Amino acid sequence: MRSDDVRHMHRALELGQHGMGNTWPNPAVGCVIAQGDTVIGEGWTQPGGRPHAETVALLQAGQAAKGATAYVTLEPCAHHGQTPPCAEALVAAGVARVVAPFADSDPRVSGQGFERLRSAGIEVITGVCAEEAAEDHAGFFLRIETGRPLLTLKLATSLDGRIATASGDSQWITGPETRAYVHHLRARHDAVMVGAGTVRADDPLLTVRGIDIPKQPVRVIVSRRLDLPIDGNLARTLDRVPVWLCHAEDAPEDIRLAWQELGAKLLCIPLHGRQVDIPALMQVLGAQGLTSVFCEGGGELAASLLSSDCVDRLDLHMGGVVIGAEGRPALGALGLDRLSEAPRFSLKSVRQSGDDVVQSWVRQRRQSQA
Repeated sequence: MRSDDVRHMHRALELGQHGMGNTWPNPAVGCVIAQGDTVIGEGWTQPGGRPHAETVALLQAGQAAKGATAYVTLEPCAHHGQTPPCAEALVAAGVARVVAPFADSDPRVSGQGFERLRSAGIEVITGVCAEEAAEDHAGFFLRIETGRPLLTLKLATSLDGRIATASGDSQWITGPETRAYVHHLRARHDAVMVGAGTVRADDPLLTVRGIDIPKQPVRVIVSRRLDLPIDGNLARTLDRVPVWLCHAEDAPEDIRLAWQELGAKLLCIPLHGRQVDIPALMQVLGAQGLTSVFCEGGGELAASLLSSDCVDRLDLHMGGVVIGAEGRPALGALGLDRLSEAPRFSLKSVRQSGDDVVQSWVRQRRQSQA
């Protein structure tokens, strides 16, 4: 590994993050092409998943790519899809080295891209910035390996864990800085998800605002019987931002047809008892191509996700206000008898946001009990 490999890979990771939320089902890859210290080409996966990062960077580098090093945040693809393989493009460009964090777990690639490069006499270096790249590609890998997207649950609570007063008043528990940050989080995910109760109570738009992005996240609503206002903000903006309605078989046919006529996508999810089956829901969303979902509640949906062990990351936004026991709790019932059964998370980061505190947690995998 050369002294500038880490620096160029950090830049490639930064570029790849520009694509987060708008490249699914493809990964958000970044690419830097350099001759020593000099960068001659940069690119990231474009909206919709193509062209790929390597193609964009090679186009910028032109003939200067011959003998250069390509820094790619994921193994270059080796299969023919809607675009030619990136490994072949790098070979044709005459690059001398390719630096990447690790192989792609997609079975269509899975080492074959590296093999093609090496067979052409190109030096391949792996393991550079692997930990950072693994975090950026976590949703893509999770979907490939398990069939479901990565899920981030956001809870905005008072200091005593409430999300609203007893009357339902919740605007605003957190301040403007934290609310602006939520839009950045939405923009980095493929979809924003809420339950029917949140739609009925807040009539939300669930769009990214205040940020220039090429593609709005899909709005996913979980509602067993589609008991949603058909004249609210979601319906009025369906022509601009997609809405996917996840319902059960007992949702009334006339309501299904009404939403379909408006342009919503309807996804029928099996029931688990009286509720939508959460693991099945996540598999359906994965089958649609989503790699990351940002859930903003409400309390019952959040509890179901936690109980089903489907929350991978937890973002807790605490406002400096106290509401009291009569306020509405952040979570519905989890049905726990023992503390050992409780979902557990490890603290990743904590920071001040105006007068609020923003904490980021990652899931601890449950251990089987002896």
